[in-house]
Amino acid sequence: MRALMIAGLLFLTATAAQCAETKMAVFDFELIDTSLDGEMKGPRDDEHERLLRISTQLRDEVRKSGRFDVLDMTSVNAAAHEKNLQACGGCDVQMAQQIGADLAVTGTVQKISNLILNMTIYLRSARTGRLVTTMNADFRGNTDESWSRTVSYLVRNRLLAPNYGAPQAQ
Repeated sequence: MRALMIAGLLFLTATAAQCAETKMAVFDFELIDTSLDGEMKGPRDDEHERLLRISTQLRDEVRKSGRFDVLDMTSVNAAAHEKNLQACGGCDVQMAQQIGADLAVTGTVQKISNLILNMTIYLRSARTGRLVTTMNADFRGNTDESWSRTVSYLVRNRLLAPNYGAPQAQ
């Protein structure tokens, strides 16, 4: 009986430690602008700033949860910004491997118009390159508040949700 209790305690301790030690490389979000506004006027500084802000917000919220070790992206940040991480043939996974991550996290904001937008977060195993999970939400309004609330929603209700959450890297 005592051996069974010790084994159970060791299992719980190992599981908690493994979860806390899962290393995440969280790349900056990218904008996919399919709007008429974007076609006519080109990139906007305020949207670029929002991409950086929500990327920092995602890292901070995941870090505060204590469920993952969010890695420093400084050494791969410049290379990541030179690529389209959704269409580079796995360069996000390669960069995540370079910094010792278990999971590569990328995200996009698709701007259909200034009223209709969509945010998607992708998690890939840095070991296999396989897609582990995705999560997305449509939102209304091209404002700081709407972008920030959407990141919070996805982190709270998808990424860190007890019954959804990010599976362990494989």
